Amino acid sequence: MTVLIDAEPEPIPVDWDRAALVIIDMQRDFLEPGGFGETLGNDVSLLQRAVKPIQALLERAREKGVLVIHTREGHRPDLSDAPRAKLERGAPRLRIGARGPMGRILVRGEPGHDIVPELAPKDGEPVIDKPGKGAFYATDLHPMLAYKNIETLVVCGVTTEVCVHTTVREANDRGYRCIVPGDCCGSYFPEFHAQGLAMIKAQGGIFGWVSDSARVLAAL
Repeated sequence: MTVLIDAEPEPIPVDWDRAALVIIDMQRDFLEPGGFGETLGNDVSLLQRAVKPIQALLERAREKGVLVIHTREGHRPDLSDAPRAKLERGAPRLRIGARGPMGRILVRGEPGHDIVPELAPKDGEPVIDKPGKGAFYATDLHPMLAYKNIETLVVCGVTTEVCVHTTVREANDRGYRCIVPGDCCGSYFPEFHAQGLAMIKAQGGIFGWVSDSARVLAAL
């Protein structure tokens, strides 16, 4: 059944049978003290604001049988999929692969790589492990969505201007329609969050539509 979601720059019709909720990188390494986000000098508590709105959307999507997909950014234990430029960038207290309070930073299989308990995937929900910022790079997300005949993505997660934005841009280039509930995203920099959302909906929705959890829940 097609319903209309109130959004900017204009309402968008959505067929929930051809839609997916994509939750980007809600990992302990980004949201909890001792993880990669904090090693970069960020206030990780700022990302916690997105957890409850995402949780509400996740629960409703599960009730309605909407496809739910989770992503995690991280690397193989030998770091063979981590470019040198990424490993050496900036001056974090602990670099990718170093051992921290939650295991090796941004390494698959370590505790810090796990999704926070409030949003933990259920059995049967796909989890896309990605080595880059975008969820389509070096993953099987696109063929998975194509196989399931998906045309619309509701994209949530962290951070707004990095992994969420990159994924929305990648999705847009592949022909998907993206709806971003702003309160279901978070950034270490509130001004980047606001500008990231503004860029998505600018110029008639050049990358997609911006809404919020209340309006998406109403449409569900």
